[in-house]
Amino acid sequence: MEKNTNNPSEFDINALIKPYLSRWYWFIMGIVLAIILALLYIKFSLPVYNVRSAVLIKDAKKSFGAGVGNMGVLEGLSGFGGMSTNSIENELEVFKTKKLARDIVVLNHLQTSVYSTSGIVKKELFGDTSPIIIHIVNDKKNKEYPKEAFFIHFEDNQLLLESKEYNLSQKIVYDKYISLPFANIIISKNKFFDKEKAGEIGNGLEVYFNTLEGAASGVQKLIQVDLADKDATIINLSVNYPQTDKAKKILTSLIDSYNKDAILDKNSEAQKTKEFIDQRIGKISIELGNVETEKERFKTDHMITDLMTEAKINLESSADARKKQLELDAQLELNNDLISFLNKQNSYQLLPVNIGLENHESNTNIAAYNKLIIDRNRMLENATPQNPLIQDITQQINSMKRSVAESLEKNKVALQFALNEYQSEQNKIESRITKIPHQEKLFRSLERQQQIKESLFLLLLQKREETAISLAVVAPKARIVEPVFVSDKPVAPKKMIILLVSLILGCIIPFFIIYLKELLNTKINSKNDLKLLTKIPIIAEIPAIKNNVDHIVKNNDFSQLAESFRILTTNIGFLLPKTLESKIIFVTSSIKGEGKTFVSMNLALSLTNSNNKVVIVGTDIRNPQLQRYNNGKNPGKGLTEYLYDKNTFVDEILFKNPANDKCDIIYSGTIPPNPTELLTNGRLGVLLEQLRARYDYIIVDTAPLLLVTDTFTFVKYADLELYVTRSNFTDKKLIEFANDSVESGKLNNVAFILNDVTKQNFGYGNKYGYGYNNK
Repeated sequence: MEKNTNNPSEFDINALIKPYLSRWYWFIMGIVLAIILALLYIKFSLPVYNVRSAVLIKDAKKSFGAGVGNMGVLEGLSGFGGMSTNSIENELEVFKTKKLARDIVVLNHLQTSVYSTSGIVKKELFGDTSPIIIHIVNDKKNKEYPKEAFFIHFEDNQLLLESKEYNLSQKIVYDKYISLPFANIIISKNKFFDKEKAGEIGNGLEVYFNTLEGAASGVQKLIQVDLADKDATIINLSVNYPQTDKAKKILTSLIDSYNKDAILDKNSEAQKTKEFIDQRIGKISIELGNVETEKERFKTDHMITDLMTEAKINLESSADARKKQLELDAQLELNNDLISFLNKQNSYQLLPVNIGLENHESNTNIAAYNKLIIDRNRMLENATPQNPLIQDITQQINSMKRSVAESLEKNKVALQFALNEYQSEQNKIESRITKIPHQEKLFRSLERQQQIKESLFLLLLQKREETAISLAVVAPKARIVEPVFVSDKPVAPKKMIILLVSLILGCIIPFFIIYLKELLNTKINSKNDLKLLTKIPIIAEIPAIKNNVDHIVKNNDFSQLAESFRILTTNIGFLLPKTLESKIIFVTSSIKGEGKTFVSMNLALSLTNSNNKVVIVGTDIRNPQLQRYNNGKNPGKGLTEYLYDKNTFVDEILFKNPANDKCDIIYSGTIPPNPTELLTNGRLGVLLEQLRARYDYIIVDTAPLLLVTDTFTFVKYADLELYVTRSNFTDKKLIEFANDSVESGKLNNVAFILNDVTKQNFGYGNKYGYGYNNK
């Protein structure tokens, strides 16, 4: 029995390297396989040779700023004086340019690569080893080049061109125009073909097509350029490639193209400078015209001739509109006051006149109304209101009052409409005023561009005249000091390095696989894994048993299985109270399949072999498992019948254990519809008390704790709870559930059992000769 301290600071180097040591044969297999693959790679890889040459750059210097010729005229144009330098560092970069690589591709038809399909290893054919030459006349616009190879088969004086990618099969004739989906080509016989040098090439060829830029990039990657010495002006050129003829042609063409460009530079640099300036003058002229056009379009689009004048006009218009708006506001206010006064006044009172209301109709109506009021008041001095004349003038007054009100309302509507019109006009003017700063910013930008273009235009005119009378610049030229040659031995594949790398990979790959396997493994494998997860004691490890071996402990059994259960029975004695004559031991687990029933049966048999009276009780009435030790048969009544029927007695459900008749067994019985109610009705406690009187040990095979709560309802009857886990089956997260159950008091006096432990994960018994008295 071992108590776990659960101290994460403890570091077990043995547990760390054990997964790798136990799989030592993986490393042997990995190394052997890697070396075999490396040998096959070396055998079937084409040897790569180093092709070299060296050139001397005449008149080149080791520092920047050392120019030749009279290029001072252009120093002001370029902004610095280093434009004329022909330093050796510059020449190194010239050799690496794609322009030279592109010239090499075009000159040597390197857009196509021809391979022999005979034999296991494909062999590239080039120059006098290729029976054909493929000329790409021109590319087709917006068409992609093929990613897979074309196949050419020889048939008499014709060729059969095939492509799986384009579903193409076409007979072609030498030196005839051929239209392919991506380009137009011509295939010619190579009159310099050397059959003896080419060797066996078979009856078919494999052809790869590439774009000009793609082929140039490939050539660029092949060429290696460096200085022979830091104080010298000799440049080493080299190419590592299997096809030595092609590599030699690339270096030769590189030097030729470089010298050709140098000669052109020497004879035409001044002219090129003039042409450049002429092009710039033409471009600046167009740009200057474009700026003028933009200024014109800007003024046209915004309908302006001069921004300052437009701003002044808009401000004056805004002030006039505001003044008129204020006048209309005053008129509207007067009109509203008159309407209010007219509505509030008593009958037959005079209305105010000459208050500034600019409405002729309203003023006329008010004057007529006031005259009628005055006439009525004068007539009332000599007559009563019932006088027919007074009544007639009263009617006229009422009618005139309505006319005054109508004219004022009409005037109000007219004033409001005019006010809205002026407000709209004011908004438009304000909108134009707010746009003026932005328009001014844009216009100033156009003017600034115009000034810059004009200044640059004048400067270029001056430089063109200066360049026209300047002297030609001397350009550097390359002289071959080391003709192109091929290395005696191949530089690749490097056999020792490949074997060493394969040896390392043969070790690393199994290590990485085992590491990932262990890293992603969430299952408990060994007792050490379990010790790191819990403080609950681990009292036994049950070894994994093969399918063809009996899983039952027998009398006088000295197998590894029997020894592990003897250790379990011994450790149980330390955990059970000494005062009890009869002990109840619960065997449980988190989930199904961890081996509760297997442990219960063999524990009972091991205790029986010590002359103890033992009985097994199957309380997992939802999923009974004890029947499998009776060939899957239920012999009759079981625990379910006892719990359900009070008239069922203990002797009716007791049976002899099929594995050992010294041990009794109570099967689970019929699966009930209400297992929880049966287990909590009190009959189970009565049964266990009756069994205490008869037996020394009562082994209770319970249901999984995580799946159902049945076991928690009667766990109080247990003197010891054995918690079964299974190696390579129980998830580590399930141990947290067991820990929580113990900490919360749901389980008491608990011990772990690790079941189905493999040989490499077993504890001390396996390491030091477990089962030493086996024969």
